[in-house]
Amino acid sequence: MESNIVEQTPTEIKPKMKFTGKVVKTSLAGAVIDIGVEQPTVLHISQIIPPTENEPIKRVEDVLKPGQEIEVYVRKVRGDHVELTMYKPLDLEWREIKKGMTVKGTVTRLEKFGAFVEIGAERPGLVHISEMAHGYVRQPSDVVKEGDEIEAEVLDVNRKKKQIKLSMKALQPEPVKEEETFRPMARPAQPDRAVRRKKAPRKTRSRTDEGGELSFEFNEAPQAEAEPTAMEVAMRDAMERAKTRKKEQEDKKRKSVSREQEDLLERTLESKRES
Repeated sequence: MESNIVEQTPTEIKPKMKFTGKVVKTSLAGAVIDIGVEQPTVLHISQIIPPTENEPIKRVEDVLKPGQEIEVYVRKVRGDHVELTMYKPLDLEWREIKKGMTVKGTVTRLEKFGAFVEIGAERPGLVHISEMAHGYVRQPSDVVKEGDEIEAEVLDVNRKKKQIKLSMKALQPEPVKEEETFRPMARPAQPDRAVRRKKAPRKTRSRTDEGGELSFEFNEAPQAEAEPTAMEVAMRDAMERAKTRKKEQEDKKRKSVSREQEDLLERTLESKRES
C-alpha cells in the first residue's frame, strides 16, 4: 500500500492532515483504517460520508469494504489512537479565528452593503462597503467582483451570531495627503482715508480780442472728496442721535416749565377771585 506518511511518526500527525488509507476491517461502530503508521487509526460511523446525501448509514459494510482505499482527514490525535473523518475539515475553526488576523478568501456574493468572502470557515466573512477602501466607494462592484481572491483583516468575530467582519482597507496603505502650501490671506481693501492732494491749477494760454495781450485762464481740476470710513460713519450717526436726544430733552424740559408756569398763574388767579 502506498501512503504519503510512510516516513512520518505519530508525533508529527496533526489535525486536518489529509491521508489516503486502506480499510482494514469494519464493525458496527465504524472501521479501522491503515494510513501507514503504527498507531491505531479509527473512523467512526458518524464520520463516514453516506452514498446519498441526508440519508443515514445503517451498516458500515454497506459503504466500506475491507481493502478499499479512501481519503480521510485527521480529526483528533489522542494518546492511544487517532480519530479520522471523511469530511473535509474547515480551514478555520471558530476558536482559530482571532481579531486582527489576516485571512485569504474568495468573493462569493455581492450585495449593496458589501461583499461576502469564503475564508474556509463555517460561515463566510463580510467586508462592508465602508471597509473596502480608504476613499468613497459607490458600490461594491467598483472594487471587487465574484470570484476575486482577496486578503482581509478580521475586525470582529461573533461565534454566537455566526458573524465574521472583515476589512480590506485595514491592509491597504494610508493615502498620502498633499501638503498644504501656506498662502497669506489677502488683506481687505481699505478705504483711502487721506484726502487727495489738490492738483496744481493748469494754465491755459489764450489771446484776448483787444490789444493782442496775452492772458491766462486757470482751469482747476475738481477736487476728489475722501470717502468716509465705517468708523467715521458710525461716529457721525452717534453724534446725530446724541443731538436728537438732547433736543428732545430740552423740548420736554421747556414744556414742563411752561406747564408749571400755567399752573402757577391759574392758582394765582383763583386766589384773587376768592379774595
